[in-house]
Amino acid sequence: MVKQYKNLMLAAAMAAALSACSMAPTYQRPAAPVNGAFPSGGDYGTASAPAAAGDKQTLAADIGWRNFFADARLQKLIELALVNNRDYRVAALQVEKARAQYQVQRADLFPTVNAAAGGTRAHTPADLSSTGAQFTGGSYSANLGFTAYELDLFGRVQSLKNEALESYFATTEAQRASQIALVAEVASQYLTFQAAEEQLKLSQDTMASYQHTLDLTQKRFDVGASSAIELAAARTQVNTAQASTAAAQLQRAQAENALVLLVGEPLPADLPAAQDLGTENLLTDMPAGVPSDLLERRPDILQAEHTLKAANADIGAARANFFPRITLTGSYGTSSAELSNLFKAGQTAWSFAPSITLPIFDAGRNIANLDISKTSEKIAVAQYEKSIQSAFREVSDALAARNLLDQQITAQQALVQSESDRYELSRLRFVKGVDSYLAALDAQRSLFTAEQNLITLRLSRLNNLVTLYKVLGGGWVESTGTVPAAPGSSANS
Repeated sequence: MVKQYKNLMLAAAMAAALSACSMAPTYQRPAAPVNGAFPSGGDYGTASAPAAAGDKQTLAADIGWRNFFADARLQKLIELALVNNRDYRVAALQVEKARAQYQVQRADLFPTVNAAAGGTRAHTPADLSSTGAQFTGGSYSANLGFTAYELDLFGRVQSLKNEALESYFATTEAQRASQIALVAEVASQYLTFQAAEEQLKLSQDTMASYQHTLDLTQKRFDVGASSAIELAAARTQVNTAQASTAAAQLQRAQAENALVLLVGEPLPADLPAAQDLGTENLLTDMPAGVPSDLLERRPDILQAEHTLKAANADIGAARANFFPRITLTGSYGTSSAELSNLFKAGQTAWSFAPSITLPIFDAGRNIANLDISKTSEKIAVAQYEKSIQSAFREVSDALAARNLLDQQITAQQALVQSESDRYELSRLRFVKGVDSYLAALDAQRSLFTAEQNLITLRLSRLNNLVTLYKVLGGGWVESTGTVPAAPGSSANS
């Protein structure tokens, strides 16, 4: 019995070994539909110098988020978000689901062997018996076997397995993209919260200064030293600062609520102290590299490529449908009319039933399915190329913004200094009786606006660095020098 079973399984194994043919087209990565270098010069500033011979330039995708974001408070918030954020948790679960779906499809490459045992007892009356006498009989069996195992001679099952594997890899890249987006979003929202804090402090300090000015103007008006228009102007300044303070409070509350949603829990009370937006080492600058780096570093591009590979494998499965499909069904065991004799010598029972199905007429169904697969592959190519173009555009926009925002901040800092000087001169002219206080009030109002705009520009500059880090593929590695597990490393191909 053991020998016969081994022979049966050997036949199935040999049939599986024949399943090496694939009718899927050979995959070739489409050429990148972008320039070989990011734009530089003009609005983009001076391009970063390439690494010297023998020196390895650390790309943004290899810079760990703990190294890029130097603020300890922000690092803690990102750490909490990666544990508690619900959208990211769903993305991780989608990977687990895709892995299981791949394992289901991969199992079709192997025969499914089942053990079965059963028995029946039946009584036959005399008028239905061929002997004219009633009798009670039965049958019992125990066997191992497999049912409808397909010999994958033309690679149909293998192509479907490859399609499922590439879909799994695509889902894994989607999870990476989700993490990169989450890291960047937490950082951006944190910076927005810090900017709202600074705007609120500026509004409160300015309102206190305006209130002091209003009190002095009121006293001068009471003794006839100031005009009614100067008093009204001072009161207008206070009202404007009050409105700005309320707006900053609202922005801070909304930014905090958005941050809580991203982190996935209330903000802990023991977070490290925050750094000001003007701190030089709040974020780390980085080289842009070259567009070809994006093909290996951007998870959304890799996701599109895995989707393209899945569509390529689907063509192989569609082509295989034009060829014969051979299936095997077999069993080996023992049978007996009496349960007591089931495992005695001479009760061996086996069966082996191969079958072949050859498509002859299907009203064009197979041709249509192949056309669908080829068209889907062309769509996947276009989507892959679009993902590269979109990534190139995002990086180019971020590079232009990095250069131009630096120029704006430099100009705005000079404007703040000029308005501060103007206010001080206007105040001194008023003290010496050369000019009315309206000039000083106007200079003070302009200084407040300039300082508000400087905070906004600093926020834009930091958000631009976060965006550049994200669009270059940064945010997946925790610390520089660490190597995360490759997508699909736990899956067997």
